[in-house]
Order: sequence, then structure tokens, then C-alpha cells
Amino acid sequence: MRRVDHPRFTAAVRQVEDSIDAAWDSFCADSGVPTGTPEARDLAEVVLQDTSEFDWRVVDGALNQLTCPDCGSRLGAGTKGCASCDRANGFRFAARETDRPGVPPGNEHAIRVSSAVARTRHRYTPRARAGYELLLPDLLDGMLPTTPQAQRAKHLINQLTDDQLEHLIAPSDIG
Repeated sequence: MRRVDHPRFTAAVRQVEDSIDAAWDSFCADSGVPTGTPEARDLAEVVLQDTSEFDWRVVDGALNQLTCPDCGSRLGAGTKGCASCDRANGFRFAARETDRPGVPPGNEHAIRVSSAVARTRHRYTPRARAGYELLLPDLLDGMLPTTPQAQRAKHLINQLTDDQLEHLIAPSDIG
């Protein structure tokens, strides 16, 4: 079974997608804008003017509202090399991160990066996908690997073929 088809992975991505949808819906409600309307798309454009003013989930929610004028994909999710999507993908990394209570500092950053890779996996290399996707479910549970643990995992991942990488399900699968 490929990782992207495994329930561990699909549940983690769904959890992130749901949290992004909830953040966007709440932001729209607080702004007095009904979701799914032209006004919500206008609000998304406003958010993208300065993403550093908003939580990363609100920024990702804004990206979900817009279509790339160049490739027609969801903005920021088109193929790597689409100038508008590349620029928009970078916008998400300027947004704010607030760690959840009871998790190690940096956990929210790791969730943001891992979920961006998992949600737009075609934009990343097989090695990057494997590392970030494998960790996402554990990150959502509040875990954060130490630097030596992350370096060891990266070293082991770099020893595998692209096909082997796609079949990793959990961090324990790499050693």
C-alpha cells in the first residue's frame, strides 16, 4: 500500500484540512463575510496582501478560495514552476504560527511545513515528501523530533529508492 492511500496518512491530512476549513470559516464569520461568496474570495485576496498578519491556517484557507490565474489550480497548489503558484506557496510561510498548549515549541511550525508538503506533494521531491508526511500524524499528536532524530531519519531516507519511499507508513519503517 502506498503511504498516500494509508488510513494513518489520509486521516492526518483530513485533520489538517478540517482545521484549515474551520479557521477560514471562523475568520469569515468574525469578518461578517459569508463563506463561499464573492466577498469571501475578496477577503482571501486581502489576507494574501500581508500574510504575516494572519495565522497560517487562515492563509491556507484563503489560498483554498482562489484559483491560479496561470494554471487554473487552487492557488499555491499548481505544478512547481507555475510562477503564481510558486509565489503563493511562499505566502503561506510568512504567516503566523502559534504553538498549541502542551506541545513542544516548534511543533506548530513542523505541522505547517509537513502539511504544506502533504497537501501539495507533487511540488516536492520524494525524499522531502517521505520525511514530512511520515511525521505529520505524530506531529498532530504533539510530538516533535529532536534535531539528531530528524537528521538520522533524513540520512536513512536518503538511502532508499523513490519506490521504497512511497511505501513507508510510519517513522519506525525507516529504522
